[in-house]
Amino acid sequence: MKLPYLLVDAFTRTPGTGNRVAVFPDARGLGPEEAARAVSILGVREAALVVGGEGEVFDVRFLTPKGEIEFAGAATIALALALLQEGIARAGSEVLFFRTPGETVPVRIVYQGEEPVEAVVREPAPRFRDPPSYSELREVMDALGADERYLHRGLPVGVAYTGLWSLFLPVIAPGMVDALEPDMDRLAELSRRLLVTTFHPYAPMGPRTYYARDFAPALGIPEDPVTGSANGALAALLARAGVVPRREGEVVITILQGHHLGVPGEVRVRVEYSASGEPYAVYVGGSAAVAERGILTL
Repeated sequence: MKLPYLLVDAFTRTPGTGNRVAVFPDARGLGPEEAARAVSILGVREAALVVGGEGEVFDVRFLTPKGEIEFAGAATIALALALLQEGIARAGSEVLFFRTPGETVPVRIVYQGEEPVEAVVREPAPRFRDPPSYSELREVMDALGADERYLHRGLPVGVAYTGLWSLFLPVIAPGMVDALEPDMDRLAELSRRLLVTTFHPYAPMGPRTYYARDFAPALGIPEDPVTGSANGALAALLARAGVVPRREGEVVITILQGHHLGVPGEVRVRVEYSASGEPYAVYVGGSAAVAERGILTL
């Protein structure tokens, strides 16, 4: 079987940085085992498979090395811009619709002239759970190679979801985030016990700018370079806690990620508030660049 693929770097306009995603623009007829083998051969952390559709509406699946997931922010951004840049989606489309097993995801396209330069996706509605106990939090910090003295007391510890459940850990400074040396086996065990998919330490760089890393050994991803879904949930958590300024019913924050791995990227997140002051809509935006085109033989 001949399988065309694209390697696309999300949350950047510079190939070789950001979060590399495999895009399979025509994966119709591809079975689960073949899909897993394709992801393994390309050595990527996330993949987007187009299994049907045309024009502005496409049937899509998202994969990690551990199997299929409901949603992947980086893969959604990469897929939308790659389909337009490669002439697969209808030229000039302002919105693409991705039909996943769970829902249909609209992706808005931002243009400079006739060039699509940014994709903005509304993530699944934010949800929140109680944070872990203090003893469990100490276990997590120890597994990250740190202790509770790293924690920033003015920012929220929390468990939040906009596609995947993540545990968010506020750290005093970006340099301390970079200093973390996680024990992936322990994190994988804690992930199962705490019912979270990723661990997301973050630190403030300004009132609306944060620096983060993301560890997801439960998905077979030791460290995700630049993360769409987890950063969307982080923005929702910060908005809910009231630690970022609000402007006319919404707040926009920027999360920088990937610098520790040498592949810097930037995620822009807009959170809208309901009349009661709760965050109810999360939009994640970013750029993407096609780095490689090829054909796999499976």
